[in-house]
Amino acid sequence: MNAGTPSPLIETVDVAKTYGSFVALDGVTLSVRGGELVSIVGPNGAGKTTLVNVLTGLLRPTRGVVRFKGDDIAGIGPVKLAKHGMARAFQLVHIFPALTVAETIAVAIVSQTRRSRDAFSSLRGDAALRRRVEEVAGIFGLAGKLDTESRLLSQGEKKLLDIASAFALVPEVILLDEPTSGVSSGDKHGIMKTLIDAAKRAGVRAIILVEHDMDLVAEYSSRIVALQGGKVLADRAPADFFSDPEIVAAIVGKRFGKGARSLA
Repeated sequence: MNAGTPSPLIETVDVAKTYGSFVALDGVTLSVRGGELVSIVGPNGAGKTTLVNVLTGLLRPTRGVVRFKGDDIAGIGPVKLAKHGMARAFQLVHIFPALTVAETIAVAIVSQTRRSRDAFSSLRGDAALRRRVEEVAGIFGLAGKLDTESRLLSQGEKKLLDIASAFALVPEVILLDEPTSGVSSGDKHGIMKTLIDAAKRAGVRAIILVEHDMDLVAEYSSRIVALQGGKVLADRAPADFFSDPEIVAAIVGKRFGKGARSLA
């Protein structure tokens, strides 16, 4: 954490999202500051996906304010938001399974340039682009797989490629939605440690993590925001969160007890 109380990088104020009579979010106020890894948790139907879509500009809230670095980003969309400095890890390798690792990362890098370029011809002819692709791949342990088609990677490698593509956008804040889902238990901590190390090396200032694995949430979060019924049930440091049996029972149904980490 930084000294003092720095201004939030991203914040919501009294955000609500309704669909007719259904209330998906109800008065959600939260903030994320530099140096934090903030986990968003909650049971199915708690409003996590809706909140993520509001935070990344896919949805405009029915009520309330969403700001990134002080600017209103409500409904701006993920492409424009990425150019402002916030990225979300999408499942790119599932959409383009025939692309190589290098091509997948190059698509993300080229998407950030103001001039339109063909990522594949640029990858062959642009030495600076190739170096950047190799740099990003190296951070995520994929340097030896640059010419491998994405569909041939292991599940853990696919996850890392998904996230490497988001990191290639050079974000200040990155939102990771279940980055370890489908990965074996033995690989999950390795992926998380790789992500946090990559964030430090890439200059990412904060991470928002949506994750069901509460061992990972307990181990790596600096704060935990728990949703229930579209409302914020708790916004606490891990030690405080997991020491409250009522909060834990409402969200995960059992007790945990681990420390916390931040990006700082």
